Amino acid sequence: MPSLNFVLPHWLYWGTLVVLPLVAMYMVRRQRETGTSERVSLFIAYLFWLTAGFMGVHRLYLRSLWGFAFVPFFLAVLYVNVDIRDAREDVSRTRAAAETTHAAVHRIQPSPGVEVTPEVGARVQQAEAEAAAADADFAAATDELEKYRKISRWLAVILLVLVLADGILMPWLVRRANTREAAARAAHPPPLSAPVVTEQQRVEDPTRTMHTRVTDALEWLNVKVGVFVAYWCLISVFAYYYEVMARFVFNSPTNWVHESMFLMFGMLYMLSGAYAYREDQHVRVDVVYSHFSTRGKAIADIITSFFFFIFILTMLWTGYRFAADAVSLREVSFTEWAVQYWPVKLTIPIGAALMLLQGISKLIKDILILTGTRA
Repeated sequence: MPSLNFVLPHWLYWGTLVVLPLVAMYMVRRQRETGTSERVSLFIAYLFWLTAGFMGVHRLYLRSLWGFAFVPFFLAVLYVNVDIRDAREDVSRTRAAAETTHAAVHRIQPSPGVEVTPEVGARVQQAEAEAAAADADFAAATDELEKYRKISRWLAVILLVLVLADGILMPWLVRRANTREAAARAAHPPPLSAPVVTEQQRVEDPTRTMHTRVTDALEWLNVKVGVFVAYWCLISVFAYYYEVMARFVFNSPTNWVHESMFLMFGMLYMLSGAYAYREDQHVRVDVVYSHFSTRGKAIADIITSFFFFIFILTMLWTGYRFAADAVSLREVSFTEWAVQYWPVKLTIPIGAALMLLQGISKLIKDILILTGTRA
């Protein structure tokens, strides 16, 4: 297989973080508005075809056993790639040996006009024989490498033909899959049963079900930001998928995938904290808290909010200074990718500000519960 020398441009990295969640949110809203009942999506089918078509994943998504026809060719590519790596090492080893023997021949060659003794002539002949043998080994190793590369190219051509054929047939395959799914649902409708809610799933925080104009306005931004950054997890799936394929199929490992993903997850952690706080999803030890009444929980939350606001205000101020320095310096990473660091550090004060808004909203709700005011 050919090598991959692709390095993700900075503009594409930041553009994907902005555009992909917007597109995903639009598609989800459109599907909810149209109320489509089709279980197989043409977009998702093409997404699987584009990213993992050479493994037949798109066929498996369409519940077609023909997806397994791609597997032998893909496994053959992996097997041949192992041979290519070994053959490449043999080429490097034999090339070095050949260069060493030629250097030895050059060193022991007598100068012009110098009488060659039988002993020197024997050494020269031996060195030339060793050089010829090293050249033969290098030529054999080169031929072996080229043979494996030729096999790999033919396997790649076969996979490409299969993938392109399915790309043309994809609309018809999706329609057929949906028709088959609809017939199966009509023949065996799912049983109607009420969802079972366990004690573990019950709401612990009494303020989650409360709504006021002020608190809803404060939480609106946190909900939008939380839903927006949640779609970044999809990017990580495709990024690490690319890294695995590039490393093990194309023998082209990358450094930028790991750096881009840990920076993305750092930003996701900062920006989604307020949304997780609203949904009561932060880890806490509630051995005592869970036994309080609704009023008791409100009192406990009001008392502990003092420490919460100290922490958040400190984080907001120090994070602002930290991000301001990065923005003024237009800071970039110290790796060869040299991606911009200042947008990443800017999410620290932004995330703290969102947490502050959510903390104010929760405090208002706790006070309403304590005073018995109807929300």
